[in-house]
Amino acid sequence: MGGLTGRTALVTGASRGIGRGIARRLARDGALVAVHYASGESEAKETAALIGEEGGRAFTVRADLAETDQTAELFRVMEREFTERTGSSALDILVNNAAYGGRPALPEDVTVELMDQYLAVNARAPLLVAQRALKLMRSGGRIVNISSGITRSAQPDMIAYAMSKGVLEQLTLHLARHVADRGITVNSVAPGRTDNGSPLFSNPAAVARMAELSAFKRVGQVEDIADVVAFVASDDARWITGSFIDATGGTLLG
Repeated sequence: MGGLTGRTALVTGASRGIGRGIARRLARDGALVAVHYASGESEAKETAALIGEEGGRAFTVRADLAETDQTAELFRVMEREFTERTGSSALDILVNNAAYGGRPALPEDVTVELMDQYLAVNARAPLLVAQRALKLMRSGGRIVNISSGITRSAQPDMIAYAMSKGVLEQLTLHLARHVADRGITVNSVAPGRTDNGSPLFSNPAAVARMAELSAFKRVGQVEDIADVVAFVASDDARWITGSFIDATGGTLLG
């Protein structure tokens, strides 16, 4: 605890689910967290309030990352807020968590419009956010991209989502080499079936089916993923970069 004291962090898609869990964990470790959201303003404010109740520091910032021009506004607000609170606009940790989940579609049913929606948020936006983040990021910074175990297993009706997350993993690989001379690490963390608060996880039968996929015979919890991200964002992970970190609870073991 406290290992991130004095650090700043941006967590995209942090209004609920895994993003909220990551934001809360980084704040508990001492980071000042920018809680990004696209449309869930009340949920994002709740995330920030929870962090405050836990003794942490956070503020909210809105941007629809599917719209390329809104990335600039996100950073304008974030830099102002960081400067007011710390005297500097510097960023230490970026977690690219925001994602478009969309709807299942078999390969023959994937439309250009659907594919564009996936790629806009899950692939293009993380690159644009990382580009701006790197202008502010101090030596020894951390970029964590939230991928998915589905990039390593076959589920035909999730092909568009899996393809978009596969692009994100390429961003991890190539960016890690590019920024290594600054002491910045870039890694992917891949959750499996994780209870993110969606209605599906209130269905006992569905949860039981999903639990069977894990070696531990349970679905993941938000904390399971947040703890892995906190490690990757810490100084202890300084020698890990360009990696795909399997956080699926053994789902990919077969």
